[in-house]
Amino acid sequence: MKPSRPARASAGSAADPRQPVRRHAHTDYAKAPKIGDEDDLYQIVRDQKAPLLLILDGITDPHNLGACIRTADAAGVHAVITPKDRAATLTDTVRHIACGAAESVPFIQVTNLARTMEKLQALGVWLVGLADEGGQSLYDIDLKGPIGVVMGAEGPGMRRLTGEKCDFLARIPMHGKVECLNVSVATGVCLYECVRQRGVK
Repeated sequence: MKPSRPARASAGSAADPRQPVRRHAHTDYAKAPKIGDEDDLYQIVRDQKAPLLLILDGITDPHNLGACIRTADAAGVHAVITPKDRAATLTDTVRHIACGAAESVPFIQVTNLARTMEKLQALGVWLVGLADEGGQSLYDIDLKGPIGVVMGAEGPGMRRLTGEKCDFLARIPMHGKVECLNVSVATGVCLYECVRQRGVK
């Protein structure tokens, strides 16, 4: 007989003993998530010939964060970076949605995102921000070298200063009636364009 799992409260709700919180089979809850600091981030960049980073500005929804981390792992991202303030962190919900990726992709929360972006640029990383007002298509940008893909929250997008720190602002071509994609879907589009350009098989 399998041991029963104790009920846990989901984010923002009280525990209901009749409804155990689902746990994903691919998430090892006994293993700590891979959390690092800014020094770890800069060492990762130095160790990689062409680092691929995902920078998330103002992503507060844990489901979106978990989905972004899951896609980051699949695309071979070397680290996911978020600000410490006004952003979701690695809760059980995020880990559940990430399906094991939170235990493999370094998750870095930084005090000052703009300053961290400047340091990454000094280390040779080109920062590509996705924005509706982007002057060129994502598909027209060279994404083969050291790249940081910068994504903003749905609705407000990335903060003004974050956008100003990007080397390029790009857009995903939209051919239908909707004006934008869910941030986790847009993240997948961007990261897999990086994968395609890098010739990863």
